[in-house]
Amino acid sequence: MTSGKDKSNRYFMTSLTRITDLADDKFDVERIGRVDWGHGDYVAARVTGRRSQLYQVEIRSGRMVEVMEGDVIIGALGKRAATLEGVGSWEAIEDDGRMHALTGAGLLGKATSTSLLIPRLMTLEYEGHVMRDGNTLAMRDFIEPVEGGKFDAPVILMVGTSMSAGKTTAGRVIIHELWNAGLRVVGTKFTGAGRYRDTLSFGDAGAEAVLDFVDAGLPSTVVPRKRFKEAMRYMLSRIAAIEPDVVVAEAGASPMEPYNGEIAIDALSNHVRFVVLCASDPYSVVGVQTAFGLRPDVVTGPATNTTAGIELAEKLTQLPALNLMDPSALPRLRELLKAALPDSYGSACLKHRFA
Repeated sequence: MTSGKDKSNRYFMTSLTRITDLADDKFDVERIGRVDWGHGDYVAARVTGRRSQLYQVEIRSGRMVEVMEGDVIIGALGKRAATLEGVGSWEAIEDDGRMHALTGAGLLGKATSTSLLIPRLMTLEYEGHVMRDGNTLAMRDFIEPVEGGKFDAPVILMVGTSMSAGKTTAGRVIIHELWNAGLRVVGTKFTGAGRYRDTLSFGDAGAEAVLDFVDAGLPSTVVPRKRFKEAMRYMLSRIAAIEPDVVVAEAGASPMEPYNGEIAIDALSNHVRFVVLCASDPYSVVGVQTAFGLRPDVVTGPATNTTAGIELAEKLTQLPALNLMDPSALPRLRELLKAALPDSYGSACLKHRFA
């Protein structure tokens, strides 16, 4: 048996293992038949092939580490369906055990479609499943127990027209503003296949706690609807136990992609007080409004990078458009947040900062 501390059998523990004790407690790595593999299983895979800029992994701390041929990483089997980068699935892995790192966080599967605009994905070969007492270990085995509390916090919801539309950046700005106002904030990413450092950045901005789908035992949220509904209930119970004043929630890439964003938004619908639409271009704002029936309270993202984009977005949608990277936009953002959260925004909540 070995462990993450065993220097003679060094493994790079990707950030998908952060919910586990694999870095401290012993485990075995054993090969099993392909027919016995399952979604969310932890596996060891050896780095192969010629290096590219994507030959790096995000470890448990959120730090990026460059890996070389022959290094072994521990990740989890899953699926990705990114519109701008790549598509792949653990189910596409063949008997030869060749696979790809679909994300730097350790999401492992075989790529079936990749953008020509990104570097070559890291290639890997299956070494074996992570096991204890003859049983495979999967992400679902490390879900932290939680008592079923009632979720009743107001939600600021961030959705996007696509991936890389500025949701995480907007979330950081909004969390920082709420923290400065004295509010107790939880930052969460309910859907996606993202990097841990994005979620951690919510904490850096002032969130008292951060949470994402990995805590619910999912390597990504490209899963059956029933499984995601279970994960969503779990995440809401975890948040309820923290008793935040407000939740800043990101719903993955866009609500129309196969990451179950629609289910997340539906579960939050009675609690949403403010919707931020992060748009890649002004015309995509209209597309999301029409296709999904969302009425945002503010538009931001790359569509607002210039005054021309802001003017066009406001003309097309009749909504305020703000470049949240521009400090001059923050007073208007504060006004909108105060109007959306009249019962919790203000000096009465300063006690949380000094508790």
